[in-house]
Amino acid sequence: MIRLLPLLVLAACTASPAPEFFGARKAEVTRDGRAYSVWFTDRRVEVVRHGYARRGEHEGIRATMIALIPEVTGCKLNERTLTGDSGEMRGSIRCAQK
Repeated sequence: MIRLLPLLVLAACTASPAPEFFGARKAEVTRDGRAYSVWFTDRRVEVVRHGYARRGEHEGIRATMIALIPEVTGCKLNERTLTGDSGEMRGSIRCAQK
């Protein structure tokens, strides 16, 4: 059991999407030295920040996460649907018809 502990800790540190995003497209993005994972479908998006954030950084991180959504997905965020914080957030997006 003790040998499994490091593996369990490592697995817990790996970002994975919420169940609604299993099978969604994924993008890995780095901004200002911080890594983010973005999972998205044609209607929904989830952004996850990797790594530790100090007090005072959260507002800027949240703004960066919001800015990443249209950049990565090519879709417009419906800001009224946005939930979460500077660690993880989800929302609805509207994509142009192709």
